[in-house]
Amino acid sequence: MYNLGTVFRFEVIRSLKKKSFWIMSLAFPLLIGALFAVVYFSNQATDKAANDTKNQKFSLVVTDESGLVDKQLLQQFDASESSDKQASIDNVTKGNVDAYFYYPKTIADKSVEIYAKDVGLFDDGRYEAVAKALLQGSVSMTVDADKTAVLQDRVSFGTTTYKDGAKFDGIQQAIIPGVFLVLFYIVIAMFGNQMLVSTTEEKENRVTEMILTTIQAKTLIIGKILSLVSLAMIQIVIILIPILLAYILMHDQLSLPGLDLTSLPIDPIRIAIGAIIFSLSFLLFTGLLVAIGAIAPTAKEAGSFFGVVAVLLFGPLYAASLFISAPDSPIVRFLTLFPLTAPIPLLLRNAIGNLSLVDLVLGVIILATSAVLVMLIAVRLFRYGVLEYSRRMSLKEIFRR
Repeated sequence: MYNLGTVFRFEVIRSLKKKSFWIMSLAFPLLIGALFAVVYFSNQATDKAANDTKNQKFSLVVTDESGLVDKQLLQQFDASESSDKQASIDNVTKGNVDAYFYYPKTIADKSVEIYAKDVGLFDDGRYEAVAKALLQGSVSMTVDADKTAVLQDRVSFGTTTYKDGAKFDGIQQAIIPGVFLVLFYIVIAMFGNQMLVSTTEEKENRVTEMILTTIQAKTLIIGKILSLVSLAMIQIVIILIPILLAYILMHDQLSLPGLDLTSLPIDPIRIAIGAIIFSLSFLLFTGLLVAIGAIAPTAKEAGSFFGVVAVLLFGPLYAASLFISAPDSPIVRFLTLFPLTAPIPLLLRNAIGNLSLVDLVLGVIILATSAVLVMLIAVRLFRYGVLEYSRRMSLKEIFRR
C-alpha cells in the first residue's frame, strides 16, 4: 500500500488538469448566475412595463348597475357613465371609445364585463386592473381599514411553536442539516459519470497492464476511490462559493428573500448525523459506481448502468411528502433502511427531525456495512475485470474465481 499516496496524487492532479473537470464544476454556478441574471432583467422589464401601463390613459365608459362604484373615483379616471350597454359596446367596436366596463347588479353571481380596444397581449391587462381598482377603491371607502385587510387577504400571522418547553421553528431547524441533502444530490448528479469512467479510462487506453506491474489492484482501486472523494469535496467548494457570493452581493437586486444566517438554530447532533450519513452514502455510491466501471469493458457500457443507480438513489424523492406525513409507515421504513435507497430518506428525515433513534442506528449501521462490502466487492471486481477489454464479466464468474 506504499503506492497509495502516488495513486491518489496522480488521480487528483490529472483530474484538476482536465478542462472538462473545471467546465463541469463551474457549469452549475454559471447556470445559476445566468438564471439569476434572467430573473433580474425580467423583473426590471416587467416592472417598467407595468409602470408604463399604469400611467397610460384611455377613454372609458362605465355602466354601474351594482351601485358600488364611487362617482368621484370615476371622475379621477376621466370615465363617463352610460345607461345604454349595447350602444357603449358599439362605440368600442367602432373605435370611438377605448374601453367600456359593465358592472352587473349582482357581481357575486355575474362577471364584470369588459369591452376594450386591443393594445397588445401584455397591455390588455390594464383594463381588468382598472376595473378591479375602481371596484376595490369604491368599496374600501365604505369599510374600515381592518375589515378591508381581511377582505383583501392582507392580514399577516405570526406563529410561535414550542417543543420541550423552548421555542422551536421546524423550517429553520431543517436548513443546516438539509444542506447535506442538497450537496449529496448535486455531487452525485454532477460527479456520477466521472466515478463510472474512472476505472474504464485505463482499460480503454490499454495501459492497465503496465500500471499493475508496479501497483497492486487493491492499492489502485482504493487510491481511485479516495481521489474521487477528494475531487468531490473540491467540486462542492467550487459550486458553493460563487452561489454564496452571488446571494450576498446581489440578493437585493434579484429580489431574493433575506436570510439572517446568524439567527439560524444550530443543532450539533443533527448536523453531525447529517455529515455522517452524507459521508457513508457518498462512499457507498462511489464504491458502487467504481465497481460497475471495473467490470464494464468501455465507459459507454458503464454509463448504461448509471440510470438504474439514479432511479434507486433519487426515486425516494417522489415520496418526500410521505416522509413528512407518515414517517412510521412500512414503505418509509423500508426506503430508509434499504441501502441503495437509504441516503435520501435518512438525510431528509434527519433534516425535518422525525428520524427515530432506532431508524437512525439501523440506517447508519446498514450504510456503513454496505459501504465496506461494496468497497471490498469493488476491489474484487477490479482485480478480475480490469483486463477484460471485450466483454462484461458476470458476478457469478467473478465470485466463482
